[in-house]
Amino acid sequence: MLWHIDQASRASLQDQIAACVRRAVITGELVVNEQLPPATELAQALAVDRNTVLAAYRRLREEGVVDFRRGRGVRVTAAAPTTAPVEQAVHQLIESARANGYGKAEVLGLIEELM
Repeated sequence: MLWHIDQASRASLQDQIAACVRRAVITGELVVNEQLPPATELAQALAVDRNTVLAAYRRLREEGVVDFRRGRGVRVTAAAPTTAPVEQAVHQLIESARANGYGKAEVLGLIEELM
């Protein structure tokens, strides 16, 4: 599912919305020039304030993931993010965990606890 937010999450709602878009671009669910839902419509669907969606869209525009202009709506740009930073962080985490004697279950438990 493209749009999923968790009201109980530590991450802000606008961060969660932006993350949904980034992930959809990475996985190909959203492609270049595809239009995102209008802020008001998405806000209603997610039961959040319209300004929260707009803040997420602005952040994505600053990152170069989307562009928006009056009359065209919000569209995915060619500057799509990659999974590389996340994969690098995971590799570093695994190396650090192994070096410090943590097992898989312990690391996964820490991740669950922190997310």
